[in-house]
Amino acid sequence: MNITNYADLLNAARQQAEPQRLLFVFTLPEMPEGYSEAQVQRFHAGTGGVLIPQMCTDKALDELGDFSDLVEESRHTGQDWKIVFVACLAGRAGVMPSSEDAQEPLKTMIHSIQNGAISNYLAYDRDGEPVLFA
Repeated sequence: MNITNYADLLNAARQQAEPQRLLFVFTLPEMPEGYSEAQVQRFHAGTGGVLIPQMCTDKALDELGDFSDLVEESRHTGQDWKIVFVACLAGRAGVMPSSEDAQEPLKTMIHSIQNGAISNYLAYDRDGEPVLFA
């Protein structure tokens, strides 16, 4: 299945044989340590910096609405973010993973993002547009 937007992601998750819990890590770009002038220019152009996790959460599919609902809920935390990374955690034997089950995968996801290993995740900006990294 080709996932081109957030709605496609939710539909794909609903079609899986096992129930899915979605994992979200919200990030904000910052300047890297020891940055160069070129990095500063890219950062101010909106194409550079390193992504720093600000907050994370997990949600069962029945807890999720459209992307604007996710943005609105995040607004209540008071934490700013620019890009959210999303992954799915599959259940077993028809049982939905719990929030407790999601804690270690969320930690792994945060660690991966901090190390720039983001290819296993989908990413969206605050408008719900997919973000592709070169």
